[in-house]
Amino acid sequence: MPDKPWVAFYWCASCGGCEEAVVDIGEKILEVVQAVNIGFWPVAMDFKREDVEKKPEGFFVASFINGGVRTSEQEDMVKLLRRKSKLIFAFGSCSHLGGIPGLANLYSRNEILNYVYKESPSTDNSQNIFPLTSFEDNGYALHLPEFYDRVYSLDQVIPVDYYIPGCAPPPDIVTGALEALIEGNLPEKGSVLSPNKALCSTCPLNETKPEKLLIRQLKRPHEVQADPDKCFLTQGLLCMGPATRTGCGERCIKAGMPCRGCFGPLDNVLDQGLSMLSALASILDFSPEELSKLEETLEACPDPAGTLYRFSLPASIVKEKRRK
Repeated sequence: MPDKPWVAFYWCASCGGCEEAVVDIGEKILEVVQAVNIGFWPVAMDFKREDVEKKPEGFFVASFINGGVRTSEQEDMVKLLRRKSKLIFAFGSCSHLGGIPGLANLYSRNEILNYVYKESPSTDNSQNIFPLTSFEDNGYALHLPEFYDRVYSLDQVIPVDYYIPGCAPPPDIVTGALEALIEGNLPEKGSVLSPNKALCSTCPLNETKPEKLLIRQLKRPHEVQADPDKCFLTQGLLCMGPATRTGCGERCIKAGMPCRGCFGPLDNVLDQGLSMLSALASILDFSPEELSKLEETLEACPDPAGTLYRFSLPASIVKEKRRK
């Protein structure tokens, strides 16, 4: 009987929910461990970097990497795993698109460090001590990773073969990806392993939309008692469904909340935020003479970047705030 193939899991700049998503597949994980060997998963098992370095090139049949790339250590590790792996899966929104950590691209490295180590209300740092990448004392040297000026999606650092979307990816998407890998039934490289359809096409509330959807007011979820059985956009609640790929199981919609956009854009859409902005422009019912009312309506979305680019800023056309 041939040896089972080896796989690796690694966690970069993310919350850790994607690690939980692996466990969330439930008893299916027993089938996975029967079919493959896990040769690197430092969040769950005692693996070290040197364990990967000793492996020959292409040793792992696949590495599943979650999180964006924010530090030099993360960049080094994903490049190492790229060399040691036949396939790389960008696992989850942060790896796929940059994710919520990518909203930090609206600020410079120095702005972030100044706030965290000097300006925040809870900080007590009268000596203005900031992290250094190296420090020597009494003949001993300590080295820390460099904190980069922006967050990168995984494919901005290394070539990626497949994308598993979601924050976090739902169990059926994870299971489907693992089964396709084990069975050798993967689609064309570069594919996002989720249907290439807008969420609106599978949304259980889609039938409640009028033939011509027009709105004159935007509302924030905490301001209204939303009707869970009626399209959120018709209620003036900004839902990212028109600009977001389906496959999530409509988890937010079924929980009574508008789509947040974590599955990212459809194929060949370069910018999820601009796609949603275009959809929004097509349904706002204002005449040219009502410009002041339109501006008042848009003020109901006080954080456009955090709403339209919540998961996708690093992978967008914009990528980051323009630096002076």
